Amino acid sequence: MINCFATSVRTEVGSLNAIPDGAGRIFQPSIGQKSLNLLVLRSADVCYGYINRCPHFGMPLATCDAQLLFEPNRWIKCNVHYTKFRWQDGFCVAGECVGESLIRVPLEVENGKVFIKYCSNIGEQ
Repeated sequence: MINCFATSVRTEVGSLNAIPDGAGRIFQPSIGQKSLNLLVLRSADVCYGYINRCPHFGMPLATCDAQLLFEPNRWIKCNVHYTKFRWQDGFCVAGECVGESLIRVPLEVENGKVFIKYCSNIGEQ
């Protein structure tokens, strides 16, 4: 799992209202000169962020919001080979990469907006 050290620098992802409760969205925010393929899952006022990349093939779990396969607040699946990951921590519980995890991106919600806490090594793994 990626090791991030949060600082006071944040990047805005978007509005919390843009993500239906119990659903997910794919965003393409930039941190410095890096562009991220970010999956954001929402549970009430809490958001979980992951690099949109399956640890098995390195492919995105989905290429657009309409392709996201999930059970609200429980799990999300890779739409290439249907590996299942827990919603709250990205841990693989079924499929080709059991025991591995999605790369977590630390998020915070403030005043109705979702922010990425700055991590110097996001996306390097």
